[in-house]
Amino acid sequence: MKVLMSGNEAIARGMYEAGIRFAAAYPGTPSTEILEEFAKYDGVYAEWSPNEKVALEVAIGAALAGEKAVAVMKHVGVNVAADPLFTVSYTGINGALVIISADDPSLHSSQNEQDNRNYAKFAKIPMLEPADAQEAKEFIKLAFTISEKFDTPVFLRSTTRVSHSKSVVSLEEPIPYIDKTAITYNTTKYVMVPANARIRRVAVEKRTLALKTFANSFPENKLEINNPDVGIITAGMPYNYAKDVFPDYSYLKLGMVYPLPEKLIREFAAKVKKIYVIEELDQFLEEQIKAMGISVIGKEIFPYTNEFDPGIIQNAINNQNKATDLPVKSIPPRPPNLCPGCPHRGLFYTLNKLKLFVTGDIGCYTLSFMKPLEGLHSCICMGASIGMAHGMSKALKEKGKGKIVGVIGDSTFIHSGITPLLNMAYNKSNAVIIICDNSTTAMTGMQEHPATGYTLLGEKTKQLDLKVLVSALGIDNIRVVDPYDLKNTRAVIKEELAKDGPSVVISQRPCVLFKRAKLKAQKPLQVDPEKCTGCKVCLGLGCPPISWKKMEKKEGSKREGVSVIDENLCNGCGLCLQVCKFEAIK
Repeated sequence: MKVLMSGNEAIARGMYEAGIRFAAAYPGTPSTEILEEFAKYDGVYAEWSPNEKVALEVAIGAALAGEKAVAVMKHVGVNVAADPLFTVSYTGINGALVIISADDPSLHSSQNEQDNRNYAKFAKIPMLEPADAQEAKEFIKLAFTISEKFDTPVFLRSTTRVSHSKSVVSLEEPIPYIDKTAITYNTTKYVMVPANARIRRVAVEKRTLALKTFANSFPENKLEINNPDVGIITAGMPYNYAKDVFPDYSYLKLGMVYPLPEKLIREFAAKVKKIYVIEELDQFLEEQIKAMGISVIGKEIFPYTNEFDPGIIQNAINNQNKATDLPVKSIPPRPPNLCPGCPHRGLFYTLNKLKLFVTGDIGCYTLSFMKPLEGLHSCICMGASIGMAHGMSKALKEKGKGKIVGVIGDSTFIHSGITPLLNMAYNKSNAVIIICDNSTTAMTGMQEHPATGYTLLGEKTKQLDLKVLVSALGIDNIRVVDPYDLKNTRAVIKEELAKDGPSVVISQRPCVLFKRAKLKAQKPLQVDPEKCTGCKVCLGLGCPPISWKKMEKKEGSKREGVSVIDENLCNGCGLCLQVCKFEAIK
């Protein structure tokens, strides 16, 4: 049977068809749907772990117990998981282990554009890269075959375009699950003290040599000899782009991007006159091929940044220059915005009015850095807001420059915020941390986490009490506010800013889109045009239902227009009602 699937859906299907029944992940675009789809199949175990490091360690544990296991994350998640990653390359695995890294060229939903092919080379772990959904389904199966054959973890790398674009996929019946789990005692292999690690370091080099030989015969490294004048070496989605505009050129399509098939590359080079290496982001393939002494054309004409498309590739090859100018857009920009009624809006409106420096974090609330809220002033990575707020408060302590506020979401706090908050208490910080608790992992699509009380499989479980945890970490000043109540939120933040020592304010209200939130239905608000003075204060909330309507000036009036509320968008949160001083909103 053939169906239309995204790359993420196809990876999940491939896992199921291969008899995989164990996976752990932390949600992150563009990888999130893989585990969500996998969890829908019967008889599987899938979990949202608190962060990517834990997810990988869970998968490693399952693999050491003889299971075929998967750890799923976006590209920056591999940074979090890097500590166990490099060591599991040494230990190898008992069952099988595949790590899925979903990279994000063009930064569609990420803070950087790193190329995780470098992790494969750095950690000496083989990496496969599919070009479409059908390959994504098949490559996950191949990854497990390689993992078992070579006693190694294996990377499967996708990019946003592969993860989210859809193509036709041929479904197959899943192979029966075979339970091979058992405890295996082998301390020399699995206990990485220096004496054992030195032995395993040599084993890794022997494995890499064997994988290099295997790469030359790997069936998904494919030669396509057509026009001998021009050859293209590429992998993943750029292969589709190149074939679209240059169908008659010769191709070496790489399915395994590390280690490279040197013998096959030399064979290809001998059959064509000129070679282009087409790859998004880093010159990963190009550098290695040039190190073989083979002359190729790469980043001197292709861009280093952003996703490619057929036009970029065509322009680069035909004109021999980089496409540096972005295409002219015929439509106005449409920046993202917090949803109508978002609980974060009132909080960041308040922070802006208090004129505080706010260290930010990864989540929906990061959008509040934009006009008109402008209530957030830094964003580095998951959990950094707390460590940065502590560092800034220490640096500015004696300079009379005010107290620093750090903000972090509930899921992000569990991911990476617990340790730096413990550090704040231990090292006597003087900052205020605000946990934006909206009862879900909202930015990636409402996933569960330990403070929601539910697992990925929908089972009820222990629910983390954030207030109790914060107290256990050594924070004495803890307050809970409703961000819909602007007056109280402002008062509480000011009170905590005036105290000595660290404080935590939990801004608590469920996301307006949250499936389990029992939100009381509110009638949409309206603006009385007779009472509206045109002061535009309500527009400062940046709420999507509120817009500005110009009107003709009346004699003796300075009013140029009035605010208007779209009743189809308004959910009656009441923030605009609180900021209007003229009782024009009802």
